[in-house]
Amino acid sequence: MVLSSIITVKNLRFGYPKNEVLKGIDLTLHDNELVCLLGVNGAGKSTLLKCILGILKHQSGNISYGNVAQAINVGDGNTSSQSISSEDLDPMQMARYMSYVPQSVKSSFSIDVYDTIMLGRRPYIGWSISELDREIVSKTIEFLNLEDFAFRKFNQLSGGERQRVIIGKAIAQSPRVFVLDEPTSDLDLKNQIQVMKKLKILVSDENSPKAALVAIHDINMAARFADRILLMSDGEIIAGGTPRDVLTPENIQKVFGVTSDVIESQEDNRFWIHVKDEIGGELEDKNVIWEHQNNEDEG
Repeated sequence: MVLSSIITVKNLRFGYPKNEVLKGIDLTLHDNELVCLLGVNGAGKSTLLKCILGILKHQSGNISYGNVAQAINVGDGNTSSQSISSEDLDPMQMARYMSYVPQSVKSSFSIDVYDTIMLGRRPYIGWSISELDREIVSKTIEFLNLEDFAFRKFNQLSGGERQRVIIGKAIAQSPRVFVLDEPTSDLDLKNQIQVMKKLKILVSDENSPKAALVAIHDINMAARFADRILLMSDGEIIAGGTPRDVLTPENIQKVFGVTSDVIESQEDNRFWIHVKDEIGGELEDKNVIWEHQNNEDEG
């Protein structure tokens, strides 16, 4: 089966004076796949996502989007299989093609959750909100189990609740591509799993082709849900492929500087990464220092 490419990045470079952040990135994102981007802080993950989104202007290389005409209803309908460069899309067209969940979200605005998610429909709203817009928002709230606080003010929510609402806004945007930067960072374990499951459901629907590019720190969450994993280090993608192919002890040592074992499940085909504790002695020394300090304070 030939996979349809919906984002293609070739030899992408971006940097600041005396600091080259992206060093010739190549990647392709296909329909119906969830791709996780892994790497240490400062590897260039967020910068790469922002370049793909057009938030940052790359300095050289090329970003192209496939099947754009069909996805955003532009052109005569006969160009749906052709790629369009990022420079050819205006902000409204870009918003119909891709939605974005950033690392952090300001909580100062006081509109309720329902209206916050409705903001995801802005690329489609004309003079007024349509019944279709309302239906999509209501279904999104139900899909993400947000009913209990759908009419609470956004700035009254916990960090994890706000994160789920912003993910809902991105889903209601009905994009071809979801771009998410650490979407599970503020979530408890149950909601981390639920969000990744929901993303997997969305991108697996062959009747509505979509894809997701997710920057994430949780290796085991990526191993469980990703179709492909890209490992980034110092502005370069050093490995890419299926979770089993990429998440080897050698690659994990190279990127994260820790030793690990791959643990196979006895019940299914899953596996997870066990990172060995190599800093226990150092932590124990610090605990001794803190204990002495507490004793002195009590004395």
